[in-house]
Amino acid sequence: MLMKSCFAALCLSAVAASAWAQAPYPNKPVTLIVPVPPAGILDTVARMVAPSMAETLGQSVIVDNKAGAGGNIAASAVARAAPDGYSLLVGYSMFHVGNPSMYTKLSWDPLRDFVPVGMLVVAPHVLAVNPSVPAKTLRELVDYAKANPGKLNYATSGNGSVPHVGVELFKQQNQIDIKHVPYKGAGPAMLDVVGGNVEMTVATPPTLMGFVQNGKVRALAVAAPRRLSQMPDVPTAAEAGFPGFELEAWVALFAPAGTPPAVVSKLTNAAKIALESPSVRKSAEAAGVEIRYMPPAELDATVRKDILYWSKVIKTANIRAE
Repeated sequence: MLMKSCFAALCLSAVAASAWAQAPYPNKPVTLIVPVPPAGILDTVARMVAPSMAETLGQSVIVDNKAGAGGNIAASAVARAAPDGYSLLVGYSMFHVGNPSMYTKLSWDPLRDFVPVGMLVVAPHVLAVNPSVPAKTLRELVDYAKANPGKLNYATSGNGSVPHVGVELFKQQNQIDIKHVPYKGAGPAMLDVVGGNVEMTVATPPTLMGFVQNGKVRALAVAAPRRLSQMPDVPTAAEAGFPGFELEAWVALFAPAGTPPAVVSKLTNAAKIALESPSVRKSAEAAGVEIRYMPPAELDATVRKDILYWSKVIKTANIRAE
């Protein structure tokens, strides 16, 4: 009798598990895996869209921070996850398209192991200098750097970051010699520029806007197609005479390769609805990021284009994140 009861219980359990698996997606919480610690743009964006996505999907959307190894821990976790739509990567542009060129060995591949869900936002970058630097424009900065090779230093949020790779691009475009000083985060880098220990930096508006407003640093150009509403008097790099210098980090959602198209479609729709929400738009503006929704096919094309573009910059500058 005991054996029959156990057998019956096992059968019921198997039936329940099968029913759970066959229930319409989603039937349990969805997790957004963020490759950095709490705070910062990636984490902010994930927590910004999660509540609205949860409302659309009818399930909780959880933010899980898996920081470390330049984003590789999170990327590996999602690449190995079941392709069922319950584990998504909150991808950062330079991790996703730059790491393949900066690391000799990766346990994941941006094209083989992921399918795009949608782009969420872009973060423009601003080039700024300490007021002691005798340059009021981007052209004057380039002329000064050419006349004083190796004298200027630039601070970034870390080796292999968007600012690091972006300034290396600017150096290559203009054949100037500026030394890189990496920090563990944008905050410490900014403080050393404000203190005059390092002459210049490239950072997102929230990091430097307050210092620009109180005159602690001088913003020379926005490396984006348009001027920023937060800094309307700061010209774009193109307006300053350097049309080839654009530097925008993007944040996008990716699912494990093999995720069913119908599931991806539901996730894409949920993300799009979230980005259209007035509260999300208000949060994005406060965070200094620009909402730029992009559907899967367009995001896939962007990823492929960016891999080719930035790999050339990274290899020319011999940037290694290891």
